[in-house]
Amino acid sequence: MAKNKVKKFREELLLSKAELARKAGISVITLDRVESGKDCRMATKRKLLKALGFNLSEKDKVF
Repeated sequence: MAKNKVKKFREELLLSKAELARKAGISVITLDRVESGKDCRMATKRKLLKALGFNLSEKDKVF
């Protein structure tokens, strides 16, 4: 499974998992699964991209 870069960008922004999850409107458990490389819904990817400050067109940089 391809590893995404959510954790890398979260750490660069100095955000805890709880902070990013709250900002994205998802649960910490969901964020944990995404960071460990599990697949997630497009809606979840959109929320995380927005919370990390990316546009949808930049999703390949993260996922």
